[in-house]
Amino acid sequence: MSAIGIDLGTTNSCVAVVEGGSPEVIANAEGERTTPSVAAFTKDGERIVGTTALRQMAMNPGRTISSVKRHMGTNWRAGIDGREFSPQEISAMILRKLRTDAESFLGSEVRDAVITVPAYFNDMQRNATKDAGTIAGLNVLRIINEPTAAALAYGLDHGDAQMVMVYDLGGGTFDVSIIEIGDNVIEVLATAGNNKLGGDDFDARLAKHLRERFREQTGVDISEDAMACQRVLEAAEQAKKELSSMESTIVNLPFLANGPEGPAHLEETITRMQFDMLTRDLVEATSEPVQQALNDAGIAASELGEVLLVGGSTRIPAVQEHVKKLTGKVPASSINPDECVAQGAAIQAATLEGARTGNALMPRGGELLLLDVVPMSFSIETVGGVATRVIERNTTLPVHYEQVFTTAAPFQTKVEVNVMQGERPMAADNKSIGKFQLKGIKRAPAGVPQINVSFDIDANGILTVTATDLGTGNEQSITITDSERMSDEEIQAAIVDAERYAEEDRAKRASFEKRNEAQALCGRAEERMKEEGREMDKDEKRALKHAVAQVQRYLAKRPEKMKDGDEAAFDAAIAELTSLMGE
Repeated sequence: MSAIGIDLGTTNSCVAVVEGGSPEVIANAEGERTTPSVAAFTKDGERIVGTTALRQMAMNPGRTISSVKRHMGTNWRAGIDGREFSPQEISAMILRKLRTDAESFLGSEVRDAVITVPAYFNDMQRNATKDAGTIAGLNVLRIINEPTAAALAYGLDHGDAQMVMVYDLGGGTFDVSIIEIGDNVIEVLATAGNNKLGGDDFDARLAKHLRERFREQTGVDISEDAMACQRVLEAAEQAKKELSSMESTIVNLPFLANGPEGPAHLEETITRMQFDMLTRDLVEATSEPVQQALNDAGIAASELGEVLLVGGSTRIPAVQEHVKKLTGKVPASSINPDECVAQGAAIQAATLEGARTGNALMPRGGELLLLDVVPMSFSIETVGGVATRVIERNTTLPVHYEQVFTTAAPFQTKVEVNVMQGERPMAADNKSIGKFQLKGIKRAPAGVPQINVSFDIDANGILTVTATDLGTGNEQSITITDSERMSDEEIQAAIVDAERYAEEDRAKRASFEKRNEAQALCGRAEERMKEEGREMDKDEKRALKHAVAQVQRYLAKRPEKMKDGDEAAFDAAIAELTSLMGE
C-alpha cells in the first residue's frame, strides 16, 4: 500500500503520491486536481463532498459547510437534522473523499497518510486534524506544516544549499516560514503567521462592497437573505480570480432579490484598483509575520535565496507586489501554489514509508531529514496568573523539557497545571490548550513539595505533559479538559458513523451501476427484437418481451421505494433477461 500526502485546505484540498521517484497529484473522481473543501447534506440525508457540494451551495446554504478548517480546535458545531457535527467530523468527510479518490487512482487500499496543517496551528488544532484523519480511516503518519511541505516539494529539484522564505496565503490562513535547504536536510529556522487571514477574507470584503452597492441602487438590503448572500459571495470569489489576470470585471447577478418595483438585479463593474483599495489592509497584515519570522531566524531579507509563494491567494497581483516590496526579490514561479503542499506531504509520506519498510522511494537516495519547529511558545500558569515560559517558539522538534515547580499555598494535596500556547506574559492572554490535576501530594508548607513537570513535543508538534511529585512518586499525564477536544469515545463513534455512511454510499453506487446496466440490457433486447422482427421465434419473442417488462417494472421504482424482497426479485429479472440474451 502506498502512503499519500494530503493538503487539507480551507477552500480546496489536494492529494498526492510518490510514483517513479517523484510526487504526482491525484485527480479526483470529477477529473479535478484539487477538491473543494465543502461538505453538504441533501434533504434526503445524503452526504456529498467536493464540487457537487459546492455547486448546490447557493440553493442549500443552510445545509452546506465550507471553510471548516477555520473552526478546527474549537467547540464550533454544525447543526444538521437535529445532530451536531464537529469540525473533525466535517473534515473527515473531505479526507474520506480524498482517500477514496486515491484508492481509485492507485487500485489498492490506502491507509497511511501525511496531512499538512498551517505552521501557526496550535496543539488543539493539530490534534483535531489528526483526529479527523483517524475518523476518515487513515493512519496519520505525521502532521507537518504547510510551508515546510512546500519547501520539500521545491527542495527536490533545487539541491543547492540555500535559505528560502515560504509565503503561504491560503483560503483561510497565512503562514510564513524561513527554511534552510541543504543536502537531504530541510531545516525550519522560524515560522510566524495568522490563522484568521486568507482568501476568504478577500472574498468577504468584496462581497460586502457588492451588497452595499446593491442596496444603494435598489434600496433592498439582502444581508438577512442567506441564499442571495451566498450568490454574491460566490460572484465575489469569481471576480477576485478574474482580477488576477484582468484590469476589470463585471459582476452580473439577475433576479438577486425582489424590490418595491419587482425583481432587482445586480450589475457592477469592479476594477483591480478598486479591489486593491478594498483589501489593502489585508495585504498589509502579512507584513508583521514576515518581519517576525526574519527576526526570529536572525537573517535579513537580502540573505534569502528564493521566496516561494504558496496558496491560491498569492495569485493576487497586489500580494505579489507586496512580497516583492518586503523582500526585494521577485518570487519564484517554479512551484504550483495549489499543489506543492500536497506534493511535499507525499514526499514526506514516501520517506516515512521507506524508512519503515526498507524500500528506497526517493530519487536522490539517502534518508530525507526534516527538522521542523514549534510555532508558538508553551507555558504554564503560575502564581499571579503569570504565563511561565517553558518552551520557546521556533524550538526544533522533537523536544523534551523538564522543570521543577512547587506549591503556592501551605499543605496543598493537589495542584492544577494549566498548559498554554502563545507569546503574551499573562496567562489570560494566551490560549489554554489543556488542564490537569496532580493529586496525592504530601502535605507540607508552601514551597517544600518538588513537582517535576516534563513537556514532550513529537514530530507532529503535538504535546504531552507529565507531572510527577518527587516526594511521593505520584505521576499524572495531561488530560485535556477543554470542550474543543473530542474524547476517545466520540472519535470511535464518529468512525463508526463515517463507516456506516461510506457503506451506504458504496451501496448507492452499486445500485446506480446495476440500474444503468439493466437499462442498457433492456435497450439491447429491444434493439434485437426490432432487428430480427418476424424472423424471431414467437415464443422467444414473447419470453424476451416479458423479461424486459419485468426488469423495467423495477427500474420504474425509485431505489428508496424498493420494498423487502424487491432487490432479490430485480436481480432475478436481470438474470433471466441476461440468460435469454445469451450474455
